[in-house]
Amino acid sequence: MITQSNRRTLRAATALVSAAALIGVSAAPALAHSPKRQLKASLSGANEVNTAGQLGAGDPDGSGKARVKIDLRKGRLCYDLRVKNIDLPALAAHIHDAAAGANGPPVVTLAAPTSGRSRGCLTVEMTLLKDIRTNPSEYYVNVHNVAFSGGAVRGQLASKR
Repeated sequence: MITQSNRRTLRAATALVSAAALIGVSAAPALAHSPKRQLKASLSGANEVNTAGQLGAGDPDGSGKARVKIDLRKGRLCYDLRVKNIDLPALAAHIHDAAAGANGPPVVTLAAPTSGRSRGCLTVEMTLLKDIRTNPSEYYVNVHNVAFSGGAVRGQLASKR
């Protein structure tokens, strides 16, 4: 059975091999020595999607920011997560596998920003790290609390520029 994760891995590998063929270099060494990648997400209740696929399912005035750093050399994902205007304590926080407007499974569990902020570093499986790094918009960060168990705030990951 081909899962969404397998499709992503196949898509990423195909794109990498195609790009390498066009420029005539081996892709594996370049990927192994890639620099750290910084990603960001702007979180809001308006970005939350309910089970019926409708936007705006989160806290109407909730907001926040997520900064994510991926270090392929160390196999680590570090994050700084901040939320405001949501009922605290936050109960959970995750990175989920789904594009904007869709819900997906959590793939990385983050420390909940119980007092409005959390940060840390985690060891994450290399295939997942590479896919988040290559396809950040296919992943989102969200924070859950009692009032919004499906998610108080959410934001798609994007490259930090």
